[in-house]
Amino acid sequence: MLKSEVAIVKEERGYDPVYRALDLIDYESALSGWDTVLIKVNFITVETWDTGATTDPIVVEAIIRKLKNLPVQIFVVESDATMTNADRAFEVTGMKETCERNDVQCLNLRHVKGRVKIDIPNCETLKSIRVPRIVTESAIISAAKLKTHMSTTVTLGMKNMFGLLPDKLKSKYHALGISKVIVDINTVLKPTLTVIDGFVGMEGRGPVGGTPVKTDLIIAGKDVVATDSTAARVMGFEPMEIAHIRRAYEKGLGNVDNIEILGSKLDNVKRVFKRS
Repeated sequence: MLKSEVAIVKEERGYDPVYRALDLIDYESALSGWDTVLIKVNFITVETWDTGATTDPIVVEAIIRKLKNLPVQIFVVESDATMTNADRAFEVTGMKETCERNDVQCLNLRHVKGRVKIDIPNCETLKSIRVPRIVTESAIISAAKLKTHMSTTVTLGMKNMFGLLPDKLKSKYHALGISKVIVDINTVLKPTLTVIDGFVGMEGRGPVGGTPVKTDLIIAGKDVVATDSTAARVMGFEPMEIAHIRRAYEKGLGNVDNIEILGSKLDNVKRVFKRS
């Protein structure tokens, strides 16, 4: 497998760190040929970005501004979860206002009609999934969070893709083994770009009840496995100890070690996060 490039940019919260990270990984070439781009945010709760629980609107607005240079239609997407209403989260977090200001529509995937079935080859636990057709016809940017998770150790780019499933009651997927489900989803819906929001991350009892951590980081890449592996190392975790990252690597979905870091050096930004 070819070497993967992952950008790490350490800078105070703002648009410029996101711009720099995207430019370092040549985001334009990754999105070449696509007409539609979905920016998948992390809204597991209605808490605001400064809690470390949800994607920062500034990160999303920076991505939108960069994409305005390209001939693509942009949507910011999330779906309802067992305890979260995505429409309410769009509003409370400030994401709806950000989207309206930039003439971009927020989509709650639970309410998008026209679902299609995707068979999952060599599956871990899911033989198939059903998602809105727009998900299968768009480039996906996983605008994830830098945070811990009580079930999966970390919530980063791959875990964020779980929210593409439009089901309200997602507990059934946890019962099947959430790490296996994450691998299955990324087997057929791998993000085109991953942008991890680490302006404020979360340690301890994530993904909701942990402690905010100001790290002033943006981590981005085209290879979600490599990007998540790099972010895990930044947090003080060994990627191969994280079940879904290890299995994704074993299945050839991306790199764990053959990675070139662009921008800040990993050793200069590493901070050991408290585990769940």
